Amino acid sequence: MQHANIFTRIQVAAPPNPSMPIPNEEERSRGSSLSRLVGWFGNSQLGPIYLGTLGLMSVISFVIAFEIIGLNMLASVDWDPVQFVRQLPWLALEPPPPSMGLSLPPLNQGGWWLMAGFFLTLSILLWWLRTFRRAKALGMGSHVAWAFASAIWLYLVLGFIRPLLMGSWGEAVPFGIFPHLDWTAAFSVRYGNLFYNPFHALSIAFLYGSTLLFAMHGATVLAVSHLGGEREVAQVVDRGTAGERSALFWRWTMGFNATFESIHRWAWWFAVLTPLTGGIGILLTGTAVDNWYQWAQKHDFAPSYPATYQVVEDPSLSPLPVDRTLDVPEDLSGRYTPGEANPAVVEDGSTGETIGAESSGGFDDTGTGTDGFDGSDGSGDTGGTGMDEDEMVGTGDSGEESGEAASEATVDESTTATTLDTAKPAPKPEPAPKPAPKPAAPKPEPAAGPSGEPAARGGEGTPPTGDTPPDKPVDTPAAKGPSDSTEPPATTEEQP
Repeated sequence: MQHANIFTRIQVAAPPNPSMPIPNEEERSRGSSLSRLVGWFGNSQLGPIYLGTLGLMSVISFVIAFEIIGLNMLASVDWDPVQFVRQLPWLALEPPPPSMGLSLPPLNQGGWWLMAGFFLTLSILLWWLRTFRRAKALGMGSHVAWAFASAIWLYLVLGFIRPLLMGSWGEAVPFGIFPHLDWTAAFSVRYGNLFYNPFHALSIAFLYGSTLLFAMHGATVLAVSHLGGEREVAQVVDRGTAGERSALFWRWTMGFNATFESIHRWAWWFAVLTPLTGGIGILLTGTAVDNWYQWAQKHDFAPSYPATYQVVEDPSLSPLPVDRTLDVPEDLSGRYTPGEANPAVVEDGSTGETIGAESSGGFDDTGTGTDGFDGSDGSGDTGGTGMDEDEMVGTGDSGEESGEAASEATVDESTTATTLDTAKPAPKPEPAPKPAPKPAAPKPEPAAGPSGEPAARGGEGTPPTGDTPPDKPVDTPAAKGPSDSTEPPATTEEQP
């Protein structure tokens, strides 16, 4: 009967065992009973229960916290019990918003969360103290209490220590089933994926290791339970058939074996280090490291992948959109560029009148026109430049001709008006080489004078020479622009 386990389903029906006497017997419950259902999983006896002062305070604090959380969730569904049961996995009691910082918020803005967290933390700490004191009173080691403290460490980091270091209660975890899972996912994404946190990696390794060790140990004990293997303390002191066979099995399969005592130390340390390393990783997140992926790349913990796709510029950081329909040469520095301010109206430098409007083409400080009139380039000096439909170029050699040319500039009706930038003077560009004059038609020579030289009629037919006086300009076809004369150019007949 002493070797019964969960598979034999043999339960002893006898008076409850009051256990060993203790000094303060009055603080222990009087009643004890047997339960067949509990006997399927362990000892069928329930009680006596020692609650004590610390245990009673812990239970009261837990009930207060549980009621605050539950009633707030019920209020969030308008006190509808059906919706409360239906939406319970998604209901939450949220912490204060980040704008509140570490101040005491109103009840409906996180105050209830702060109050529930206080009573829940008080309940957990009182229960730990009760566990430690009961172990000492029974002459036991404090292994259970310190394993419990490791889990409390992770709880305090998430809801108390890290929010204090971050300066806001809003960094804490909400109360709720799915809401706290959503917080975990968002927390990992916000700080560059917790998988690259080395302490998180250690926590996962210890977690998987704990489950592996627990499964190996439990399976081994159950495999030799018919040989008395469940009496592990006796197997530690005096190895018998069960211990010898289980050790030999692992030497055959794995090469070495743990003892009945060392396997429990392995399992204890793996279990304790799981929340301990996890709490360290959470505490460093946001306080010391803002992005774990970048940290892992810097310390050769994660690979740096090549840029496979083309980097796209953020539209919000780019300048004003560029009008691609304007064909502005890229090699013209200092000229109007789409996206920059283009004056809509300017004044004529000679008359002071307001002329022109914003157009697709314009002039720079040198008086040279960009494309935008009729597909041709215009060139001129500071006086101004005009273009007609025949794409003729006009240059003024004096201020008077320049002002006259600017005032009489015509623009094709299919384009917008020309913008003339004559507000400030600019250095005059080098003049283009003048084309050679066309040969004039031969005329009959005039009668010779008394001295034998042909008579001159006011300079007609006299070709321009270097002896021409500088005070009298020479009229050449290149000196006249389209606005200087309305007469068509003279035509000459080709001589055979």
